[in-house]
Amino acid sequence: MAPIIFYGALISPESLKSYKALPHCLISVGASGAIDWLVEDVQEHTLKDTLAEKGCIGADVVVLQPGEFLLPGFIDTHTQFELLDWLSNVTFPMEAKFSDTDFARRTYESAVRRVIDCGTTTCCYYGTLHLEATKVLADIVHAKGQRAFIGLTHNLALQKCNMDRNCPESYVEPSANVSVDETKELISHIRTISSRPNAHVLPRPHLVQPILTPRFAISCTSELLTSLGKLAALDTSLHIQTHISENKAEIAFTKELFPDAPHYAGVYDSFGLLRNNTVLAHAVHLEDAEIELIAERKAGISHCPTSNFNLSSGVAPIGVYLDRGIKVGLGTDVSGGFSPSILNSVQHASIASKILALQAGSPGASGTKFADRQLSVATLLYLATLGGAEVCDIDKTVGSFAPGKAFDALLVNTRSNAGNPGLWYPDIEIDTPKKDKETLDGLLERFLFCGDDRNISRVYVQGRLIGGKTYRV
Repeated sequence: MAPIIFYGALISPESLKSYKALPHCLISVGASGAIDWLVEDVQEHTLKDTLAEKGCIGADVVVLQPGEFLLPGFIDTHTQFELLDWLSNVTFPMEAKFSDTDFARRTYESAVRRVIDCGTTTCCYYGTLHLEATKVLADIVHAKGQRAFIGLTHNLALQKCNMDRNCPESYVEPSANVSVDETKELISHIRTISSRPNAHVLPRPHLVQPILTPRFAISCTSELLTSLGKLAALDTSLHIQTHISENKAEIAFTKELFPDAPHYAGVYDSFGLLRNNTVLAHAVHLEDAEIELIAERKAGISHCPTSNFNLSSGVAPIGVYLDRGIKVGLGTDVSGGFSPSILNSVQHASIASKILALQAGSPGASGTKFADRQLSVATLLYLATLGGAEVCDIDKTVGSFAPGKAFDALLVNTRSNAGNPGLWYPDIEIDTPKKDKETLDGLLERFLFCGDDRNISRVYVQGRLIGGKTYRV
């Protein structure tokens, strides 16, 4: 792949409280899909000279139009939810259909395409307990070029949903041994995906990774959790994803099943499943001791506000977790959530923080703390990008723009030709900005709160165009 050079506006998160908004940035993406170099401020009259200094005389340059900007790709740290009544009546019966691999292929082809076009460059997928169907999911994600964890049930990569109790008889694994054996087979399948005949071999690092996926504690016996813990101990690179404290009934049931554990988080910790690459979905009702333990283990939390609202689970105190130094990212939690777009999660995370702030009588963002405060645009952007990368333990690779990092990016179009009447911003105002930095700040805020997939013109992963509104197979 020939190097790609972009010239125009670029936005990149720096911290929970700040981001870079660069109206005149020049960025080069090398053949490996990584960022070679980045020059933050290149005025148009110095563009040719800067390219000459970089040894790029005559190079093709993608020039962004006013109203367009580059943004790091979104990271979805959780795409599936569990609630006991819903599981029994809806989720389990639907997931059982994935024993038919043709059905799985049709469904996953459509679903993964939609997720990519919504701007998700990295996704943590919960597969079903069907090994062959989850292999199909891994193959499809790999072929489409998305970065992912996949589990029977391991998104950023794909893996397998391990469940052997408190599930319908028609949707339960025969034994802990079978569950672990199939998980090992899936891990092997994913890690060799590029070397198999007829695979889409890409000249870049493996984008799809396996992840251990006990659905949640109440669906796993101690025997199964022990086996998964041993598997995790033998391979510290294996990521882990599961649920925690989504609703109060779930918490009570977990304590009943594991009476020796000090709390819900303690169940996972006792089996060696709570560590720096563990993704804990929801965390709506954590006890203080659990917060301390999660921070100590450096595990991450996937905040899924849409499904928490939709299922009346509660409002996760994300500000408290951020103040305690816990890694937090966003999850769409489809189908508990009703949209595959992280933009939807951004908007609902903002509302969730405002609810907590109003209840505490402290509206407005704070410069010193996050608890009981409205989350700022900078914080919301961070959670959707670099925060999610931290939760997935890949922040050295993706989540922001810097030399050496992979170019996982969105080309965002806020112009009228994007076709989104909800994000209306007169092109004449874009074309004649009085203050470039302020204009770019405004475009970002409009995109986060009023944008949708129509405003995502292109989606890049590891420097390769894989989706977006203007993408054509």
